[in-house]
Amino acid sequence: MHQTLLRSTIAGTTRARSFIFPPKSQSLLLYSSKTHNQKQHQSQTDQNPQEHKFVSPLRVQKLIASQKDPLLAKEIFDYASRQPNFKHSYSSYLVLILKLGRSKYFSFIDELLVRLKSEKYPVTPTLFSYIIKIYGEANLPEKALRTFYNMIEFNCKPLPKHLNSILEILVSNRSHVRVAFDLFKNAHRHGVLPNTESYNTLMRAFCLNGEISLAYQLFNKMFQRDLVPDVESYRILMQGLCRKAQVNTAVDLLEDMLNKGFVPDTLSYTTLLNSLCRKKKLREAYKLLCRMKVKGCNPDIVHYNTIVVGFCREGRAMDACKVLDDMTSNGCLPNLVSYRTLVRGLCDQGSLDGAKRYMEEMMEKGFSPHFSVVHALVKGLCSVGRVEEACGVLWEVLRHGDVPHADTWFIIVPTMCEETEEGRMDEVLKKF
Repeated sequence: MHQTLLRSTIAGTTRARSFIFPPKSQSLLLYSSKTHNQKQHQSQTDQNPQEHKFVSPLRVQKLIASQKDPLLAKEIFDYASRQPNFKHSYSSYLVLILKLGRSKYFSFIDELLVRLKSEKYPVTPTLFSYIIKIYGEANLPEKALRTFYNMIEFNCKPLPKHLNSILEILVSNRSHVRVAFDLFKNAHRHGVLPNTESYNTLMRAFCLNGEISLAYQLFNKMFQRDLVPDVESYRILMQGLCRKAQVNTAVDLLEDMLNKGFVPDTLSYTTLLNSLCRKKKLREAYKLLCRMKVKGCNPDIVHYNTIVVGFCREGRAMDACKVLDDMTSNGCLPNLVSYRTLVRGLCDQGSLDGAKRYMEEMMEKGFSPHFSVVHALVKGLCSVGRVEEACGVLWEVLRHGDVPHADTWFIIVPTMCEETEEGRMDEVLKKF
């Protein structure tokens, strides 16, 4: 094993040397314009690599950048480092750290950072931005946190964007939410003032953990610190309140938001509409839907469908029909979910004529009814003796290219037999 490792090390060194120091013939071509004495000196240095003077940091940097194998890039870096009077450029460090980090050679990153510090290189915040991103993608919250303090050790003041990136990485692991909060509270001691994004990150984490009171405290702290909450701040808090079934408080927060001149985004309205419908506050939900356009946010298909589903779930399919009409008049076209929900709701309520009409409209627009919707309509029609119409529905479904469920046939075939609709049954069965 030791012999194999030795051979591998020698081979790597040889490769690195061949990359950095070209053959004699190549160097003669590159320096053909030199004087006779310079050529003679060049020949001597080719024989003794330790005395090479023509290897530039820029060339080594390009060699490192061109390597697909990060370990070979590291070999080139190390070999060049051992040459007398040679000093790598800062860019070489940056390129190599990125290569090693993307390939998850994290111990080498630590080693390179130690060398950067010991050799007193002036580092930039960009380096640490890359390192934080690397640790975030590798799900290494502790190393991301350590990077914050590494910046301070390098006398490189962390920026709010570094703080926010690290907070995001920490809170993505529930076990590190408190660690993130500690960093957030102590960041000002290191000259970093949290911004609105910082507060939003912590508020979201606390809401997801069910700690609404802490999220509210942070929200109020923003005003005390002369920070202005944004639309996302309000939305995060509203979502947290709705998860806790505190929808009335969430609606009050929306009012406060509107009074302060904010225009809620579509997701904020979706959250409130969905929660109001689940709490069976359909009147309030519909009023909120109507207010959206007035307040500068046009309702989209998701908002309308949320109300349609809410009405149908509570047995108010006729009210859902009115919502569908409003949708069309406001330039928002119903989709597959709209029609399927409405047809099923009308069937459950016994409004078979309306269900049949919307089923026909649905298929005319190219939408395929779900087999459960077809089953509900056929079953409803058969149950009130409208077998001919049930057959007509089945016929249109087959003509549209859809296949009814077997249970639908088990309902309609015996009914047709009882009604002695033999000719009609033969016609339908041929299509099946």
